[in-house]
Amino acid sequence: MCIRDRKKKVAIIGAGIAGTTTAYSLAKNGMDVTLIDSRRYPAMATSYANGGQLSASNSEVWNTPKNLINGMKWMFKKDAPLLFNPSPSLEKYKWILGFLAATFDGKHKSKTQETIELAKRAREIYYKISDEEGIEFDLLKKGILHFYDTQKELDSAASKASWLDQEGMEWEVLDIDQVEDLEPAFKNSNNEKKLVGGIYTKSDASGDIHKFCKNMHKLLENKYDVKSLFNTEIESIYKDKDKVILSAASETETKGFHFDKVAICAGIDTQKFADSLGDKMRVYPVKGYSVTIHLDDSVSQNSAPHVSLLDDPKKIVSSRLGNRLRVAGTAELAGKNKDIKQDRIRPLLAWVREYFPNVSTENYTPWAGLRPMTPDMMPLVFESKAKGIFYNTGHGHLGWTLGAATGDLLASKIINAD
Repeated sequence: MCIRDRKKKVAIIGAGIAGTTTAYSLAKNGMDVTLIDSRRYPAMATSYANGGQLSASNSEVWNTPKNLINGMKWMFKKDAPLLFNPSPSLEKYKWILGFLAATFDGKHKSKTQETIELAKRAREIYYKISDEEGIEFDLLKKGILHFYDTQKELDSAASKASWLDQEGMEWEVLDIDQVEDLEPAFKNSNNEKKLVGGIYTKSDASGDIHKFCKNMHKLLENKYDVKSLFNTEIESIYKDKDKVILSAASETETKGFHFDKVAICAGIDTQKFADSLGDKMRVYPVKGYSVTIHLDDSVSQNSAPHVSLLDDPKKIVSSRLGNRLRVAGTAELAGKNKDIKQDRIRPLLAWVREYFPNVSTENYTPWAGLRPMTPDMMPLVFESKAKGIFYNTGHGHLGWTLGAATGDLLASKIINAD
């Protein structure tokens, strides 16, 4: 990055993966950074308990006719991978119209390739941070195993996997014996479900997003002198000549702050800031669920998979995080509703019992988060019409996978801005 001014004061609204990685890239390049979040601690919203996968191989955008057909089939199934609440909502239906337009715009493959490139860039940044800064976040460089229980599904996935045949994207088709050799938990589980094979994307990885953000925040404060304002709600944001003014309300007072630049990395709340500033944006909250299974006994620890998994037909993923197994999946279009529905949690637990019956699911923590998703599934990294204000949002289900790359991209824009 080219540094023009090491004295710039930059505020970052949002301390999830987008905000902390943006803060890191800015602080590392000499900016005076303040991290602001409405919650008491970093990464307490969408970056709290996702599926854990750093998955360039699973970066395909969802805008396909097949997904539209499946979505209609699943509309009234409570345990379906995608649940659509048909209740009236202008914002929801505007988003759906945008999704439909993106499905037939002929850009599906090019957009997927673009997200793959971002994911590869993010992966290298995470690896570099792990090596250079010593941040612990249960990083496992064991790849991701996509598995299938019918030959038709495997053949279809293998034909699409040819997209990944590029530098930095190692993949291979495995038969059932090779699957079980790679992940012995399948062989040792005594389950009756017989898989036909899988696709192994060796260059993928997994890790704990919340642990990363939490430890990154400590690093930012202790090594890079980043200041933090938590339990602080941004009530307004506006320009005054060459400064950006934030009105920030804490538990005890409301104060005004002056910054040279502001980066809005606030997940689904980014939309309200864009609306107030007159910037065109359409980000809709798509709820995702996870369960974190605590592997309290040796049998469960030995029976749970270590390689990160993707059950492509069911749209369920798993990642081993030390003595925990994170299982995530499902998408729900229901506005800003954060309720955890047992109808959505049950399929995740049933999946574990189906494939790994020796893993105890007695002790688990359910979670639901609202993922900021654009109609065409592409993240938004750009400067507002109000110069000096920037956005980093819209990662959807790929916040962990893409976060470090978009954070670095946004930092470059801020550093090089006039």
